[in-house]
Amino acid sequence: MEKVVIALGGNAILKKGEDSSIAKQFENTQKALKPLITIIKNNSIVITHGSGPQVGQLLLQDPNMPLDVLDAETEGQLGYLIQQCIYNLFRENKIKRNVVSILTQVLINKKDNAFKNPSKFIGPFYNKKQSELLKKKGFIIKEDIGRGYRRVVASPKPLIIIEADVIRDLLNKNIVVIAVGGGGIPVNYENNKLKGVEAVIDKDLASACLANGIKADTFIMITDVDKVYLNFKKKNQQELNGVKLSELKRYYKEGHFPAGSMGPKIEAAINFLNNKGKKVIITNINNIEKALKGRAGTIIER
Repeated sequence: MEKVVIALGGNAILKKGEDSSIAKQFENTQKALKPLITIIKNNSIVITHGSGPQVGQLLLQDPNMPLDVLDAETEGQLGYLIQQCIYNLFRENKIKRNVVSILTQVLINKKDNAFKNPSKFIGPFYNKKQSELLKKKGFIIKEDIGRGYRRVVASPKPLIIIEADVIRDLLNKNIVVIAVGGGGIPVNYENNKLKGVEAVIDKDLASACLANGIKADTFIMITDVDKVYLNFKKKNQQELNGVKLSELKRYYKEGHFPAGSMGPKIEAAINFLNNKGKKVIITNINNIEKALKGRAGTIIER
């Protein structure tokens, strides 16, 4: 059995413009997980997930709630959805395995430059007029290229997954683990004690950090595009199918991947492969089964 980390994008659970009811999120989660049942069945699996839309909505409901607490809320909420859906898929397919969600704390550096330049998109999309009104209220708003305007918050780099040893122990017992939801809960040490930090860690970077911490073989990022592109949505757009790490590093340095879009995924892929990971797959739900057979998506290897 290979050790595999699968990162589900937040938009796989709640798509732009959709009804945000729990029923709809359950429905989307079931659809997202069904094509993954074979790889989950045959491998040692950690599933991570985004929570940008959900944490943004909670923040609108209670602007005074600290972001680290909201991160924990969404990690519990979406972890429950994913855990129950996997459990039901196991019963449906007569698979005798357990699944568990873990609230995951992620160590960051409070002096990270991200706090000076917020870049992590959270919450719903706005048009330009709405974004200008929100800016007047003190929100930091940026354009999410080609999709609209969204709020941005600090997104520091993940350093260590606090619960990595626990996750490794669970995997050794053949338990499917759901962890690092929404990038995990950002924490740092103050007077030798852990304390929450107001930020949202990028889910893909945190997932790569976890994948390295547990020595995973394969890292899969499921997003809302079929594969990675150079010059995305331009006339000279070029798809990337099979890519070597050295090529990807060159494209990254050339600035092909925006920080607020594909950038963190490419950085996560590089981090993982630089630390002895074997393979990265980037694709969407519709193409995941083909991508696992090498016939779709972007596949990156050392």
